[in-house]
Order: sequence, then structure tokens, then C-alpha cells
Amino acid sequence: MKIAVTGGTGFVGTHLLKKLSEENLVIIGRRSVAIPGATFHKCTIGNKTDFGSVLDSVSVVVHCAARAHIMNDDAQEPLTEFREVNTHGTVNLAKQAASAGVRRFIYISSIKVNGESTEASNPFQYNDNHNPLDPYGLSKSEAETALFELGKKTGMEIVVIRPPLVYGKGVKANFASLMNLVAKGLPLPFRSIKNNKRSMVSVYNLVDLIVTCIKHPKAANQVFLASDDNDLSTAQMVALMAKVQGKRNFALPVPVWLFNVAAKLLNKQAVVNRLTGSLQLNIEHTKHTLNWKAPYSVEHGFKLSVKNK
Repeated sequence: MKIAVTGGTGFVGTHLLKKLSEENLVIIGRRSVAIPGATFHKCTIGNKTDFGSVLDSVSVVVHCAARAHIMNDDAQEPLTEFREVNTHGTVNLAKQAASAGVRRFIYISSIKVNGESTEASNPFQYNDNHNPLDPYGLSKSEAETALFELGKKTGMEIVVIRPPLVYGKGVKANFASLMNLVAKGLPLPFRSIKNNKRSMVSVYNLVDLIVTCIKHPKAANQVFLASDDNDLSTAQMVALMAKVQGKRNFALPVPVWLFNVAAKLLNKQAVVNRLTGSLQLNIEHTKHTLNWKAPYSVEHGFKLSVKNK
């Protein structure tokens, strides 16, 4: 089977290519990837990109490339920038894939299509109405809708995977920053944030799910939510970060209400919401449809996320 992968130098793409290294691979991206036997096609993902003959004889496209969610986006029109890559670029690639006879198109989307947070005991479901609240989530939502419409017209099978926060070796951004803070042994004010729940997925579990979706017949034309199936509170997350690094969990019992006061004073409500709020995914549909379960524990992923591990 010939498989095309976009975003091969990204966080998820790097791990996926390692898993697929024995397959007949076509890698599409801006920077070359050295995998013996693989064919590399240098290009950007955009509305006008011509993929030429690169998709000939490809059975499955796994589309990981994206303009990622940016915390402090300085683009004058962020939605336009996100749409160019995540919406229009994705649809352009998919149209050319369908014309080339690609059988299945797997799109790595985002749980931001569902929204930003969940209430207690009411996790996101795979068939919830879309409710994106930022330009990144909206661009992903629009791409999903367009892909399923294209699939109906052309017969190409569409598979959408929506992960939450993805972590593992090489992770950056907020997860890495928090891991590094815990490593310093500093007193952190998170002990009382114990009633929220956050779904996450290690890149190892996500890659296993992607590989399952490449071949599983029941994956066709489905949306799958992805997680480790073991949600943690912020306090539990920090405690596990300390454990895997052999550090004392020096956590202070600062009440949650004080975080909310600070958020209003400093205009950092979004940051505090990610610390104190919940974001849970119900992955029962994923597990039952694909007969899949996360093969790796949260602790396994946390251990491999430690810097230089």
C-alpha cells in the first residue's frame, strides 16, 4: 500500500513516519525527511499548490500538516491565514487526491472543532454540532465539512481524527513549559485544582489510532475523538510530572477562586481557564467502531516527554 503523509517534520508527523517507515511512503512538506525508500515532494499546503503526479498510485493520504494554533498570533487577519492552509489548502489537496484515485483521506483535525471546554460529566461527543470559538478551530471545522461533501461527490473515504492536547517526546508549548517548571522543584500553586478533568493524548496513542484508521474498513466516513482514555485534573497532572522526573511535588493549596480573581486583574482568563477548567472527550465511539483502545499509559507518555529523555 502506498501512503502519502503531509507535515512529516511536525510533531505528530515525525512520530507517524517512524511508525510507517517500512511502508511505501510519499512525504509531502516544506522540509525534506530522510527515510530510506520514501519519496519526498517539496511544497507548501495552499489553495494553488499543484501536487502533479505525486499522488499517483497512492491509496491513503494522512494529512497532518496545518497552520497550528498560535497563542499570541500577530497576523493582521488570523482567520484568513488559518483558512489558507487549514481549509483551502486541505480541500485543494483532497480534490487532487480524489482525482488521482486515492481511496482514503485521513484528516488530523482538532477538538477545537467541538469547542474550548466542557461542563462536569458532559464530555464532547464525536457527533456534537460544531462549535469552534477561535480562527484555528473554525478553519478546521470548515475543512471537515468540505471534506465530507467532497467524499460524497467523489466516493473517496474521509476519516477525521480530533485530538485534544498531544504530548510526548519533543512536545513544546504549554505542556513543556509546565514540565520544566516542575523539574525545577519550585513551589507551584496547583494542589487545589483537583475537581477539573482534562483529556489528553500521547503522540504514541494518537499514532496508533492513525495507523488503525489507515486500514480498518469501519473507519470510512467517520469522525473519531482521540484521547488516552484517562482524564486528569491539573493537580494530578502536575503530580505525575513530578513523579516521572523524580521530583518532589511541591504544590501549594491556592484556592481556585483566587486564580479567577487574578485572571480578571491580569486579563488572562483564557490561560486560567485552561488550568482550572475541564475539557473532556468521550471516545466510546472510537473504541467500539475500531475495536481500539489506547495501548500506552499516561505515565508512559509523560516519561517520554521529559526533556532529553
